[in-house]
Amino acid sequence: MELDKIYSHYLESQLISTDTRRIEKNAIFFALKGDNFNGNSFAKKAIELGAKMAIVDEIEYENQAIGIHWVENTLITLQNLATLHRKKLNIPLIGLTGSNGKTTSKELIAAVLKQKFKTFRTNGNLNNHIGVPLSLLSLRNEHQIAVIEMGANHQKEIEQLSAICLPDIGYITNFGKAHLEGFGGAEGVIKGKSELYENLKNNHKKVLVNVADELQVKQSKNISDKITFGTKEADYFIELIHSESNFLVVKYKETTIQTNLTGAYNFSNVSAAIALGLYFSLPIEKIKKGIESYFPDNMRSQIIKKGNKQIILDAYNANPSSMEVALLNFSVFKGTKTIILGDMFELGNNELNEHQYIVNKAIELNFDWILLIGERFYKTTTENNKTVCKFKSKEEMINHMTDNELSQNILIKGSRGMALEKILDYL
Repeated sequence: MELDKIYSHYLESQLISTDTRRIEKNAIFFALKGDNFNGNSFAKKAIELGAKMAIVDEIEYENQAIGIHWVENTLITLQNLATLHRKKLNIPLIGLTGSNGKTTSKELIAAVLKQKFKTFRTNGNLNNHIGVPLSLLSLRNEHQIAVIEMGANHQKEIEQLSAICLPDIGYITNFGKAHLEGFGGAEGVIKGKSELYENLKNNHKKVLVNVADELQVKQSKNISDKITFGTKEADYFIELIHSESNFLVVKYKETTIQTNLTGAYNFSNVSAAIALGLYFSLPIEKIKKGIESYFPDNMRSQIIKKGNKQIILDAYNANPSSMEVALLNFSVFKGTKTIILGDMFELGNNELNEHQYIVNKAIELNFDWILLIGERFYKTTTENNKTVCKFKSKEEMINHMTDNELSQNILIKGSRGMALEKILDYL
């Protein structure tokens, strides 16, 4: 079936589904395939459940009489449909990626821009080769601007996602030690994330650059059209203000902005949102309102009060770069401090060394208690340090907590697969 015809049908309901368990009436069902499933076999069921059309890529499932149509590749068709829709709407689109801070930056940028524009942002973590097209296909005529997050764990993925969403402005939050196994090491991360810069350069689009980050400056040097922040010489200079509380406070010219985020590592995320707000001509009062209205609630630097304890829940994901800055930030908190760290995944051959480095850093920072969870952290050495306890599982650690009083301040951080948020019920 031709793409233009699919798009005409899409415009009638603007509903897309890839899962018959959550199908909506009059949606177009795309039969995607994975290692353990074949969506083609569910096409008929999708029609029975109310889909107006199903797109398959195995000819034996085609049945035009009931609305099942064949294409060569359903995933590529979905991606091409998303790009076509993005071109038709022709609104400014900000595409962002990076090793750390993608989602927080996305939320902050959207919180600012929505003070002036009808703003669309990526929902949740729909940031891969399926999620980005689905995000684009959620754009509606009323939207005036979009913020699209792009994630990757291999080279060439950002190249593909950039080609799908065609950003007008691109931003790489940072280059860190994330997905080292898939990218082939730190240099592979830099190369893979910089695929966004290549897209912007080739399409003569703008790049947002934190000029305080030497790698961002180096990797974007061939792009002439820049929006900059990070130093006094940049287009927009935002200051980090030291606060008596654990919350980040920043200042632009005469305006002080009190954020609901902890950690100096969030300074660049906040600064990027302010810079884009200023670029799009928002008054600083509206930018301030947007930043101060954002409360992290997605296990990313989320602050939770339980009794007399303050918990920093940063358990959505972790890598050596984000783990280190979280520890450095937490070390300056006032009062007693316990850190609960879970294994970091996808580090390849660097796995043991990176976990050992984090343990050494934690010991160096003199936390009151260091609780390590998971097979990887369990293999590290701690030189019989009495502040360190190692556990192979969450269950072991939870049993330990029932018999021991933890500190006033608690940091919980680990990779998504560790699901450390489950510990909260036992604190």
